Amino acid sequence: MEYKAAALTAFTLTAFTQLLLICFTGLKAAESSADGGGWLSDVRLQDEGLCNIDVLDGSSLSHQQFIQRYAFSRPVILRGLTDNTRFRSSCSRSSLLGQYGDRRVRLSTANTYSYRKVDVPLQEYVDVWLRPQSADVLGSETLYFFGDNNVTEWQRLLDQYESPPYVLPHTSAALSFGIAGPGSGVPFHWHGPGFSEVIYGRKRWFLYPPDQEPHFHPNRTSLSWVTETYPHLPEGEAPLECTISPGEVLYFPDRWWHATLNLDTSVFISTFLS
Repeated sequence: MEYKAAALTAFTLTAFTQLLLICFTGLKAAESSADGGGWLSDVRLQDEGLCNIDVLDGSSLSHQQFIQRYAFSRPVILRGLTDNTRFRSSCSRSSLLGQYGDRRVRLSTANTYSYRKVDVPLQEYVDVWLRPQSADVLGSETLYFFGDNNVTEWQRLLDQYESPPYVLPHTSAALSFGIAGPGSGVPFHWHGPGFSEVIYGRKRWFLYPPDQEPHFHPNRTSLSWVTETYPHLPEGEAPLECTISPGEVLYFPDRWWHATLNLDTSVFISTFLS
């Protein structure tokens, strides 16, 4: 009888533990879903790659140190740099569509020169265009929302964003907001310096210094480059790279080549310095 009682107790404890585990797992899943702001999709790219870029806590880097170490020489990723909790809440799927669903957004082709532009309501973009990218689709055939914001219509949202506190001498900041599906991204290009922050999702970055132009086809997507070219690069031609997640800000210096790949449905904002 004692053995049966002990066995029953053990079984009961095991069952209770399993129940707690199931409840905890369900709770974590619910939290994860909530944390995605309603943008999570069934398709997610799992390979985040390596990270060979400095990653620092924002509080550990003074403005002078930023200027001396990174501003004109190399990228850096900063965590906890600002508190954009309010902006993040405003960028949830329900909030954005509720406030801006009928506003027209300008879509650009995902090739190096972004020639083609198409204007559609944000609701239509999310319902029709915001889908996973296929590696065999050309950049000129891929349209997504990044950068071309009507400042007047989006000012109320953009005013909620707290930009990185670091500034470069003789520059002014301009914000660029975007939403993109998994597998999408912009192939290699360059421009002036800036910061990029992911609000929801994950974005993988690849960067080369100005004097090291990467090998890429201007009308092939970032996804095709990652799957077809990247695995065969000689060691000396490997990029600096890292995947950034919400709460992380990547700084890229002037004229650095860079390409991006959205691993999830991503909501993001960039601060361009010019």
